[in-house]
Amino acid sequence: MIYAAYQAQADLMDPLRVLARLTRRSLGGALAGGFGDSLLMRQVAAGLEMVERAGLSHARPPFGITEVEVGNRTVAVREEIAAATEFGTLLHFAKDIEQAQPRVLVVAPLSGHFATLLHGTIKTLLPENDVYVTDWHNARDVPLSAGAFGFDDYVEHIIDFLDAIGPGAHVLAVCQPCVQVLVASAVMAQAGHPAQPHSMTLMAGPVDTRISPTKVNELATSKPMDWFERNLISTVPPGFAGVGRRVYPGFVQVSAFMGMNLQRHVRAHLDLYGHLAFGETEKAQTTKAFYDEYFAVLDLAAEFYLETIRIVFQEHELPRGVLTYRGEPVDCRAIRRTALLTVEGERDDICAVGQTVAAQDLCSGLRPHRKRHHMQAGVGHYGVFSGRRWQAQVYPIVRNHILSAD
Repeated sequence: MIYAAYQAQADLMDPLRVLARLTRRSLGGALAGGFGDSLLMRQVAAGLEMVERAGLSHARPPFGITEVEVGNRTVAVREEIAAATEFGTLLHFAKDIEQAQPRVLVVAPLSGHFATLLHGTIKTLLPENDVYVTDWHNARDVPLSAGAFGFDDYVEHIIDFLDAIGPGAHVLAVCQPCVQVLVASAVMAQAGHPAQPHSMTLMAGPVDTRISPTKVNELATSKPMDWFERNLISTVPPGFAGVGRRVYPGFVQVSAFMGMNLQRHVRAHLDLYGHLAFGETEKAQTTKAFYDEYFAVLDLAAEFYLETIRIVFQEHELPRGVLTYRGEPVDCRAIRRTALLTVEGERDDICAVGQTVAAQDLCSGLRPHRKRHHMQAGVGHYGVFSGRRWQAQVYPIVRNHILSAD
């Protein structure tokens, strides 16, 4: 019912947003022609744009990375599909350069947003690395005939994608997939897989959420599993390829995240209105770019969401040493060839300090010189992998970690 109600409301809002867009464009033409150029008219235009933007998108935005600076020259970047399944694409940001670069698989979170949320992460990596990313698909667009997608399927995708890239690659996980990447690395190590990564970077992920629980962690443990299934799982309505599939809707996840910092988001939109009304184009564009990405949502397969809640947040199976993959025990002590870097943010209110560095103890088979931890001062969750401090302070550590293991 929740999905059908949401979709009905979204469908009702669509004509209003279209009307606002057409009216604003007409008004913009008048302003450009010098007619009625006044603060009042600009305020009306700003209000219309706010109405036009009021809503969520369920389509992946473009990465928009067409070129990067490599050394002293500009190099074109093109997106290529290296592998694909019904649930995800291994996307390669190919560059035509002579020198070989470290191959890095960026594992994007599957938590309500598209992989384009890591646009800044990827753009920073690209000049010095051959970058791939897990481009997860919106579950509402995946037909029921594709089957289920659970925790083990996610891990299997990481293993298969590393295999497709080939031996000697590196893997970097952001937030939620830190657990699955650690599991995939352990499974590959236990099997002696030739494509087990040379290095693993885990950034702001919930490896052990028993440590300094956040509001997110407390919500996950405050309710029984059947509560999550009854209240947060819905069925994709008619009109989509995945009709009938049970999902955790992306609009629910984004609403929950916004609720955690509601005042900040309200303030940001009030500021956006002011920037639009007073012609502060650059400031307005920065805010719009962020929310264009933030409000592009995807649905998670219900089995993946529920299994993640149970395995990671309620039963803590990995740090307790009881996690299995395809019925077989997972032992992180088997990881001996993959160098480990963990990164945390001092002010992270989603994955608290201590939750990611817990991977260091789990990987006790690694020699001390193969393990490193970095706690970035002054940043919250997103500052670990995006923004100025990521570029200037965190990335150099990641780069050195990759190069030393390559």
